Amino acid sequence: MYDPIPMTREGYNRLKKEIERLEQEEMPTIIERIANARAEGDLKENAEYQGARESQGLLQAKINDLKNRIGRAQIIDSSMISQDEIRFGATIVVKRLNDNKTLTYTLVGAGDEDIDTGKILITCPLAQGFLGKKVGEIAEIQVPAGLKKFEIKEISYNNL
Repeated sequence: MYDPIPMTREGYNRLKKEIERLEQEEMPTIIERIANARAEGDLKENAEYQGARESQGLLQAKINDLKNRIGRAQIIDSSMISQDEIRFGATIVVKRLNDNKTLTYTLVGAGDEDIDTGKILITCPLAQGFLGKKVGEIAEIQVPAGLKKFEIKEISYNNL
């Protein structure tokens, strides 16, 4: 059995919409490219045909991955979670003790991640290092750049 993937209802709906778009818009376009290339004759030396078939395979792999994530989805309602420690859906303000920089992260599930806005996947090592911590505690997290220490400054659950 595979591990469940926590996500919000919005993230789940976004993934479903993306699957639908890929299946209803992109796949028919690729199938049409294959049909047009097939009509040109010899398939062994037809670069357009080979390229279209490769595109179809890559798109199908992406669709399969998204469907796998949907199948393993565990919809989380952050209002049902203890609000005094860091869990799924938390928006946290931390001070990185290595350089005293203040950072804000929201721990989200598949389909909601966006590093540019501070939304990090709950399963990533950084988020995993914050889980269970409370305001005032120190999280020590090993990242590729070395050990980082963060002081938890704020925890809230109103951004999902």
